[in-house]
Amino acid sequence: MNEPFYVTTPIYYVNDVPHLGHAYTTLLADVLARYARLQGRETFFLTGSDEHGQKVQEAAARRGVSPQTHADETVVRFKEAWQGLHIAYDDFIRTTEPRHVRVVETVLQRLWEQGDIYLGQYEGWYCVPDERFWTEKDLLNGACPDCGRPVERIAEPNYFFRMSAYQEWLVEYIQQHPTFIRPDSRRNQVLGFLRQPLGDLCISRPASRLSWGIPLPFDASYITYVWFDALLNYITAAGYLTDAPRFNRLWPRALHLVGKDILITHAVYWPTMLQAAGLPQPRAIFAHGWWIAGGAKMSKSLGNVVRPLALAEVYGVDAFRYFLMRDMVLGRDADFSEENLARRYQADLAHDLGNLLHRVTSMTERYFEGRVPRPGELEARDRELQERTLALIPQVFDQVDCLALNEALAAVMDLVGGVNGYLEQSAPWRQAKAGRLDRVATSLYTAAEALRLAAILLSPVMPERMAELWQRLGWQPPAALQDGLTWGLLPPGALVTIGDPLFPSQDNHTLSSFRFGQRV
Repeated sequence: MNEPFYVTTPIYYVNDVPHLGHAYTTLLADVLARYARLQGRETFFLTGSDEHGQKVQEAAARRGVSPQTHADETVVRFKEAWQGLHIAYDDFIRTTEPRHVRVVETVLQRLWEQGDIYLGQYEGWYCVPDERFWTEKDLLNGACPDCGRPVERIAEPNYFFRMSAYQEWLVEYIQQHPTFIRPDSRRNQVLGFLRQPLGDLCISRPASRLSWGIPLPFDASYITYVWFDALLNYITAAGYLTDAPRFNRLWPRALHLVGKDILITHAVYWPTMLQAAGLPQPRAIFAHGWWIAGGAKMSKSLGNVVRPLALAEVYGVDAFRYFLMRDMVLGRDADFSEENLARRYQADLAHDLGNLLHRVTSMTERYFEGRVPRPGELEARDRELQERTLALIPQVFDQVDCLALNEALAAVMDLVGGVNGYLEQSAPWRQAKAGRLDRVATSLYTAAEALRLAAILLSPVMPERMAELWQRLGWQPPAALQDGLTWGLLPPGALVTIGDPLFPSQDNHTLSSFRFGQRV
C-alpha cells in the first residue's frame, strides 16, 4: 500500500497536565504512524496544543502574565511528556501560530461572504471549564453534561455558523460512507444525534468578555469560539494555504483519532464546517474508548488519574507503550490497573520475548563462541517456522490498517511463543551432544531470524527495546527498516551479546503510588 498516511490527535488544552487519556491517543497515533512508515508509506503525524479561550486567559491573569507567556511556558509539559514516551510526531501545532491564525481568518471570511455566518442573539448555559454552550435540555441536574461542573447563564449577541443548513447533507454523507465514522457504534451514535433538529453553532465571544483568541476578520469586537478555531488545525498543518500539492495529497487520507467524549464536535461540527468551506472531508474519524479505573473514567476529581511517565519510569517506556496498545480493543473501554500492566509485562515481555532472546544468544555463545552460525539445509520444521514468520508480516499490516492493534500484537507474540516451542522441539542441546552441529546451527539461525523479524513487527510499539534486541543479535537495521522484512538478513559470523535481561523482573508496586505523578 503506497497511499499517504496522515494521522492526527486532538490538540490538547495547554492548561492541562498530560495524563493517561492524552498519552493513549498520542501513543496510538505514534504507533500507527510508525507502522505506516514500516510499510514505506509517506507518513505525517500531527499533534499539538489548543491555546486560546477563557480558561487560558483566566489562568494567565491569576499568574500575572500574558496569555501568550502562559501558553509558551505550559506547552512545554506536553512536549516533554511526548519526548519521554518516545513519541515521534512530524508536527506539533499551536493554535497561536501565525500559519494557523491565517487559516482561521480565511475560512471565517469565506463563510461570512457566502452567508453561512450571521449575527444573532445567544441565550443559554455556558460551561467555562469546557468552553461549551449547552441548551436547557442538555444539562444534567443543572450542570454541564460532560464535566458535571456548574454552568453560567449567558445572554448576548453573537455570530452563528449555519450548521443546520448542512444536516441533511451530513446524514447522507455518513450513510454513503460507512467507514467515515468508526467504530460502527459511534457512527450509529452520531446518526442518532442527527435525528433531532441540528441547531446553528455559536462561533464567537464578545471581545469585551474574552480577549484571548483570534478576532473575527469581519468584526474585531468578537473573538472566534475556541472549538471553531481548534478544529481547523488539521488542515493548517496539512498545508492548506501554504502547500497545495501536499495538502491535496495528505488531507483526503487523514485519520482523526479522538476520545469518544469529543465525537460530536469532530463528527458533526467539523464535517459541516469543511463542507461549507468547500473542502474535502478527512478519510475517517475514529473514536476510541476510555481507560477505566475503579469502574469510572479517569478524572482528577475522582482521584484516579494516572500520570503516564510515573509508571513508564517503573516498567520502562516501551513496556508501558506495549501494555496500552495490547490491552485496549479500539472502540471499547478498557480496565487500567497496575496489576494488569505487571501481569502483561511478566508474561509477554519478560517471560516470552526476553527469555527467547536470552536462549538464542546464550546457546549461540555456548556452541559457536558468540557468533551467528551459518545455517545448513532446512528441514520441514525449519521451513514451517520460516513460512509462518513471513506470512505474519502482511497479516500484521492488514490488522493494523483495520485498527485491530491488539490482534496484531497478539499474533506477533503468538509467533514468539511458537519460536520458543520450535527450540523445545529442535532441542539444540541434544543435537550438540550428538555431535550434529549443523543442525544446532540451523536451529539457532532459524530461531534468531524469526525473532529478528518479530522484533521489526514489534518495533513501532517498542522502538527502543527492539533496537536493543537487534543489536544483541548482531544485526544492523537498514536505513529504511522495511527493507529488513526479508528472511536471511542476519549475517553469519555477527557477534551476539547476552547482556542483562531485556525486560528485567519488577518488584510489585501499587497504582496509588503513582497517581498524579507523585509517590505517596
